[in-house]
Parts: sequence; structure tokens; C-alpha cells
Amino acid sequence: MPALSVRSLSMSFVEQKLFEDVSFEIEKGDKVGFIGANGVGKTTLFRIINGELEPDSGGVFTSSDTTVGYMQQHACTHPERSVYDELLSGFSRLIEMEEEIDNLNHLVGVSPTPENIEAQTALIEQFESMGGLTYKSRARSALLGFGFEEKSFSMPTGRLSGGQRSKLSLLKLLLSKSNFLLLDEPTNHLDLSSVSWLEGFIRDFKGSMLIISHDRYFLDNVTNKTIELEHTKTMMYKGNYTEFKRKKQAYTESLKNKYENDLKEIKRIEGIVEQQKRWGRERNFITAASKQKQADKIKAQLIAPEGELESMRMRLSPRRESGEDVLIASGLSKSFGGKQLFSNVGFHIRRGERVFIIGDNGCGKTTLFNMLLGRIPCDSGMVDYGAQVDIGYFDQMQSDLHLEKTALDEVWDTFPDLTETKVRTCLGSFLFKGDEVFKPLSQMSGGERARISLLKLMLEGDNLLLLDEPTNHLDSASREQLENTLSEYDGTMLIISHDRYFINKLATCVLKLDKNGVTKYLGDYDYYLEKTAQPAPEESEKQSEPKKLNDYQLEKQQRARERKRQSDLQKCEERIEELDALIAELNDELQSGECQSDYEKLMELTEKLQSAQAELDETFEKWEELNG
Repeated sequence: MPALSVRSLSMSFVEQKLFEDVSFEIEKGDKVGFIGANGVGKTTLFRIINGELEPDSGGVFTSSDTTVGYMQQHACTHPERSVYDELLSGFSRLIEMEEEIDNLNHLVGVSPTPENIEAQTALIEQFESMGGLTYKSRARSALLGFGFEEKSFSMPTGRLSGGQRSKLSLLKLLLSKSNFLLLDEPTNHLDLSSVSWLEGFIRDFKGSMLIISHDRYFLDNVTNKTIELEHTKTMMYKGNYTEFKRKKQAYTESLKNKYENDLKEIKRIEGIVEQQKRWGRERNFITAASKQKQADKIKAQLIAPEGELESMRMRLSPRRESGEDVLIASGLSKSFGGKQLFSNVGFHIRRGERVFIIGDNGCGKTTLFNMLLGRIPCDSGMVDYGAQVDIGYFDQMQSDLHLEKTALDEVWDTFPDLTETKVRTCLGSFLFKGDEVFKPLSQMSGGERARISLLKLMLEGDNLLLLDEPTNHLDSASREQLENTLSEYDGTMLIISHDRYFINKLATCVLKLDKNGVTKYLGDYDYYLEKTAQPAPEESEKQSEPKKLNDYQLEKQQRARERKRQSDLQKCEERIEELDALIAELNDELQSGECQSDYEKLMELTEKLQSAQAELDETFEKWEELNG
């Protein structure tokens, strides 16, 4: 049986039909990308699968051993809750059982009847079987393993970065032992190193996943199937995002060709029908009726291909050409509150280059942009723009927008020389039609506001674009349209982005920013990966050795390695003996009557036993490697 089956699912809100008669199956171990334009109902379908919403019709069915876990796009909704308590909230049933056990312990102490003792014993056994003795230690270990420092355990989740909140939400799913994960935009707010970690986790995860994402590079790396929700229907394709694009194009072309050929055949047959009727004999009427049935049969099976979803139409054209040298920065540094973000940042950007800045969250990419724009001062260094450079800036925080204004007023107030007709035409090109132009920006989604910012950028006609995460909030179709527009742009670009697909499409150069400055890579993101990839251990050892070693040197090295192996082997054996003795001692203590009546002591000893057992397993593995 599949891990999950969706059958004939339909859902509407007010008069808007989101999807109709949707059916698909996901097998155990499948990692499925779920894509579609913003607003088509992907998150709604997730909430139906998770049991939060009831569909208009149809149902969701899971196998008996499937446990669904849902990571929402907006993680950690209790900003006042500490990191540790947020993680423990995933064990709500165990926490309730702890309280029940405490109450029963008190009750047994007052009234030790057989019924009370039996209830106490049964509840403790159930608590232990569900991992109640170790869930707190597992939570602490998981936080440390995911890069959270112990001092951050008490920090409110509202103070975490977006990437940290995403990691915390994933941890809750992992510890809940769900084997079917619903991930809604899991790469949002993650830097490249965190996304790389997430990809590794997904590849190693033994269960199934359904993943909503507009991150095409990410989908290419982790998915083996793709479901698209479009025109209220779903279609499943085998393969990742790139394979889906290829297959969808071929499928659309075949539908279009069949439709056109069927129309030609209907026209040809109906021409014969008319001809037979004009001849007017009895046998001609019989032939005409037969041919008309043939044409009607083709009409009944005729499927008109769905029109492509409308996407942004934009063209960026600089109003004048800049000089050859566009931007020179040297020796830039910045610190906040005694913490140095970066130092010695320097680069030289020439006309027509498409330069991308990458780096971990918090390394100072947006701060660097604000220094280049003169919005905040440099601690040291110099910024020099070339001749006739006009700067256009896309702010990922969209702080340049006036949320109290309508879409029409926001654009028209910025460009008062344009006519209302021209402004409305431009807004229409960015998918704001009819009364939508009177919608206040405060009521718009992040994607809609991003389109307004891009429209203003298009109308400015600048020849140097500083773009800070321009693909954030855009769906896949809008990202592709932006890529096509920027690839035809004649000006110069400096772009902050973690969208690796986007970087590969456009980059002529990648700058990696860290606290010591920038490192330049003359290529796209794949070229950057190639140049920064860690060599395999064998290659690393080979490169570190001299090209030629004489027999004496080889023998000397071999003896040294053997001495080290023997020393490590002895240490392992000694540690194994120590751990065996410790585990035996802990087991004895756990069996004592005193321990059985002291819950806190029981938990403390169990955590120590778990830690000792884990270290023993690791030491045995190392001992086996040394003996191999």
C-alpha cells in the first residue's frame, strides 16, 4: 500500500475553486516536489492532508504505519517560548503523562490501594515505552547536534533567525518520529550552508516527503518525483524539477499538436458531409450521416490545451550607458557592538558584469549593500563609482514601499510624469488587473509587493542594479521571467542571492563574503562549488606527500603509522573496559529499590546510561576499524 493516497479531492473558498478531483499516490521513500503558482492552493492541500481542514469532497488515506508530520512555512508561532521549550512542545503527550505520574505518585503515597498501584505501574510502563525516560536528553542532544549552543536554549524563539527557526521546526518533526513529512518552503530564510545540510538530511531520510518549494536547484537535488498543481488539476511526473520541465514541455506540445490535427480532421470530414448532402441522393445522405458520426466522435474526445498561466512581462533598459569601470571598493570593514562583520572587502566591477555575493546568514551582505549605497558609514575603506553610473536598488525587506498606499498610487507617486493609462498598463504587465490596482500594499502578499518593487525598478531605467534577494517570494514562473529579463539587460548587476538556480543562469562572477573579506570565483555557482569542494581523503593524502620517497623514508613512515595504530588500539581497549564497568554499575543502580521510587534519580541514571552506551558503540567501531 502507498504511504499516502489522495483521492478525488476538491476544495473551494467562497467562489474561488482551488482544485477539483485531485488524485495522486506517494510511495514509501518517495521525495516529491509539489509546485505551482502562488495562490493555487498548495498549502491548503497540505492542511487537508494534515487533518486541519475538511475538503469539499474526496479524501486522504495513509497506510497503517504512516505518521504524518507537517513543517509549516511560518515556523515557531510562539515567539515568547524558549528554544528548549519549543522543542519539548513536540512531546506534549509525554509531558502530560509526567504530570499524571506525579499525581499518581502522590495518590499512592496517600492511599496505596492495589487499584492505584496498578494504574501507576501501567502508566509508568507506557511512559517508558514511548521514550519518556530519554526525551529530554534526546532534545538536548538534538539541539547541540543541529548547531544550537547550550546558552541559546533559553533564548526566546522570536529572537532566532529565520534559518534557526526552520532548523528548530525540522528538529520537532524528527523527534516526533514522523515518517511522512510535509515541508512547506523549507529553504526559506536558510543560507547556502544550511540548505546544503538540509539536502543531506532529506537524502538520508528513510521516510517519504512532499515538499512545497520554489527553490528549483534544491528540488533538483532532493526529489525523485514532481507534482504540479495548475488549472485546479494535478499532474505527477517522474523525475526532479528539470526533468519535470522537459516532460511538461513535451506533453504540452503533444496535446497542442493532437488538438490541431483533430481540428483539421473534423474540418475535412465535415467538408465531405456537406459535399454528400449537396449531391442529394439517398446513398449520399447515408454516407453523410456516417461521416457526421465520425466527426462527432472526434469532437467528443477533443481536449483543448490549457492556456499557459500569465506571468510578468518586463523589460529593463538603461536610459544611458555607464563608463567601463562601474564600481571599485577597497579595504571596506564594518563592526557592530564590538563584533566585526567583515574586513578588507574589495572588488572591481566592470560594465556588463553580473556579480553575485553569497555567504552565510549574518555575514553582512545586506550591510555591505547599505555601505555601497551610502546609507551607513564604513569603518574603513573606500567606495568609488565610475562615470555616469545610475544605481537601482531592490530591497528584500521592501522598506522603500509605502504600505498605506494602493498599487496605483505607489507607482504613480514615484513617477508622476506618467499618465494614469500608462501606469495601469505597466501594472497590468506585472499581473495587477482591474480593481487590483486599488488594493493597498498592506493587504498584499510578499510576492505581490516584490512585483511592485520590480516594476518601479523597471521604470527607473538605471544602469547598475543592486538586487538583494530579488527572487524571494516569487513563484517559479516569475523567477524564470525575471531571469530572462535580467539575461537581456544591458547594464551591470551586483546581486545578493541564495537561489542557486538563479545564480547559475546569470552569474559571470561569484564573490564569497566572510569576516576576512571576499573571495572571487570567475564563474557560476557550480563553478564555485567545484573550486571549493573538499578533496577526497585519498587525494588529500596523496597531495600532501612528496612526489618521490626513498625506501628508508617509506619504511620510517610505515613504522610510525603502526606505532600509532597500536597505541590507539590499546587506548580503545582500555576505554571499552572502563565503559563496560560503568554500564554494569549504572544498571545495578537502576535496579535498586531506592532508584525506583526517585523519578529524578531514575531519569539522571538513564541519561548517563544512554551516554555511556553511545560512547561504547563508537569506541567499538573505532576498535574494529583499527583491527581492519
